[in-house]
Formats: sequence, C-alpha cells, structure tokens
Amino acid sequence: MIPISDNMPSRGRPWMTYLLLAANAAVFIYQMLLPVPQLNALLNTYGVIPARIGSPLTFVFPQRWPQLLPLLTAMFLHGGWLHFGGNMLYLWIFGDNVEASMGSGSFLVFYLLTGALGNVCHVVFNLRSMIPTIGASGAIAGILGAYLVLFPRARVLALVPLGFFFTVAEIPAMIFLLFWFLLQVLSGIFGAAGPQAVAWWAHIGGFVAGIILVLWFGRNVPSDSRRRRGLDESQEGEDLL
Repeated sequence: MIPISDNMPSRGRPWMTYLLLAANAAVFIYQMLLPVPQLNALLNTYGVIPARIGSPLTFVFPQRWPQLLPLLTAMFLHGGWLHFGGNMLYLWIFGDNVEASMGSGSFLVFYLLTGALGNVCHVVFNLRSMIPTIGASGAIAGILGAYLVLFPRARVLALVPLGFFFTVAEIPAMIFLLFWFLLQVLSGIFGAAGPQAVAWWAHIGGFVAGIILVLWFGRNVPSDSRRRRGLDESQEGEDLL
C-alpha cells in the first residue's frame, strides 16, 4: 500500500518536517552529482557498516564513539530516487502531526534518536556485514510508531494493489501501520539468512523505538474530543500530494 494523504489537519506549520525534507533533498542532490568512486567513498564513510560498529566496546569507551557517527549520518543518505522518494513521502504525510504533538525541537531529537536506534537494531542482527546501510527508514519508522500511538483513529488514503491494478481506499491508520509493521517483521525474519538489500531490522527497531519514546516526547497530545473534531472537519484529507 502506498499512502497518499491522511485526514488529520496540521496544527501550525511543521517547520522541522520541512527542514528535514530539505536537508535530505540537499544531500541526495549532492550524492547524484558525485562521480561513482567519490559516491562509493561517501557511502562507505558515512553509511552504517555493522562489522565496524558491532563490538559492544564501541558503546562503552568514549574514544570509540566517533565510530558511531554513521548511525546518524547514514539516515541522510539514500540509494536512489525510489528510496529517497518513498522515505520523503512518508515523512511528508505522517511527520507534521507527530511534530505538532511534540514541538519542533523535540521532534528533531526524536527523529534522530529513533533513526539511530533503528540502525543499532540493524547492526545487532547483521554483525558481520560489510555492506553500508543508508537511508532515513529507521527514523521514518519511528514517526510511524509514534503516529500509531498518537492518532490511532486517523484514516490514511492509500493506493492499494489489486493484481496489476491499483485502487484508492481510505484505511484506518491502525490497520495501515500494523500491516506495514507486519511486513517488515516477516521480511526481517525470512530475509535474515542472506545479504540484506533492505535494512528490515532498522525499520523494526525504529518503529518499536517510536512507540516507546513517544510516551516521553509526545506530551502535547490532542484530546480524544479534539481529535474526533479534527477528523470530522477534515474529511477531504490533508497533505494530499
């Protein structure tokens, strides 16, 4: 399923969501302008390579903490237009409401923290891998986990595949997000035996981190009555692309 919009109205301008979209876009454009050798060097330097980070000693001794920098930098790198576009689509649709519930500064910390924890989860399940892992998927998964907790009654307008065709359907956010998470878990379990083209465990770790951390960060949560009123007033949808 491909999300198109949700029916939760934004409360104010999601400036940090805009800034994260712009930062990811700027880095992606920079990547696309690099010659292949320099691009590969960039990915190997700033992408997450589990075999370099996997030792528990890395997290214990401060002198080794620079080795952890890719846990943050990797989330601003992407592997192609589909990878970049998919992550930014989810950030655009779900990020504004989560940001409104936390405030812009807390949302940035939440985004970076869930993204880093998602990358740590990937490292744990791929300790010997020398393949650079890149992408904002762990942080995006964190936003989805937070959205599930904050706005379970929201609805998501999505493209749903029916064989060779697609139809548009409005799906409860809880069903959409739990189905998305189930796909990540199944992909992580059954794809764990071989090289990972997709960091499924970063998605899983980021989602779980989002569910847990939103209990701390999501302090400015709208009441149920306000949430229902917002839903009633926004039947035409919001964030439509």
